[in-house]
Amino acid sequence: MQSARFLRFTRKAPVLLGMSLCAIAVSAKADFIKPGIITAGSDITFSPYEYMQNDKPAGFDIEMLNGIAKAVGMKAVNVDTRFPNLIPGLQGKRFDITNSSMYITPDRLKVIDMIPYLKTGEKIVTLKDSSYKPGVPDELCGHKIGTMAGTSFLQGLMTFSQQSCVAKGKPAISISEYPTDPQATQALLSKAVEAQITDVAVAQSVVDRLKGRVVITSDKLLYPVLVGFGVRKDDPHVKQTIEAGLKKFSQTPQYKALFSKYHFTPPTADDIRQLSAG
Repeated sequence: MQSARFLRFTRKAPVLLGMSLCAIAVSAKADFIKPGIITAGSDITFSPYEYMQNDKPAGFDIEMLNGIAKAVGMKAVNVDTRFPNLIPGLQGKRFDITNSSMYITPDRLKVIDMIPYLKTGEKIVTLKDSSYKPGVPDELCGHKIGTMAGTSFLQGLMTFSQQSCVAKGKPAISISEYPTDPQATQALLSKAVEAQITDVAVAQSVVDRLKGRVVITSDKLLYPVLVGFGVRKDDPHVKQTIEAGLKKFSQTPQYKALFSKYHFTPPTADDIRQLSAG
């Protein structure tokens, strides 16, 4: 009798196991808003990271996510979203991840998880014919500076103004925030601000695009930082999928060609260890 019961159970076991694996697969897919698709929030106004070209998203971040998605058998879709709305949109499950050259900061890590994929920093940009050409942050005190809203370098600028300008008896930095980086550049061109602080790659893109009307005045990279994809803390499967795709994509010739194409620098293992330790 026991043998018969065991036989019936063993016949059902493969079916039960198959149903269990199927349930796990369905659950995993359910972590993404749409099965087979990585939906990313991107501020597609930040060339060369993300911008529109021929009515389609283009740029380093777009190509990077496409490579990651392909590595895990998925497709990437980028939803154009202004930068200050990216984390709220992620938390509200409008998209699975943020893909918008977002700097990894302690404050952001309190509310979301982040997956590093790039190392960068900031530069100062001014008009070519301007007599004001600041090379270091100390030279920003008392001047009108434009930058994009919601960025970590905006917060850094505010902190610097209080701690290194006002606290030392110097005039505060007059900071103007703009919804997009191109609007900050337009403010510089119209002389509404005297200088702009932006990501180093964006700064170089602006110089190239405007054919020398603006110049980069800071020699050294300001505030080196890692850039990462943002993921919700309650979606470990999404994070694991992106990490697995990044690891697999990083071993391909296409990955190396992508960094070479944009003259960018991937984070080293030591960079990532220091981030984890912090």
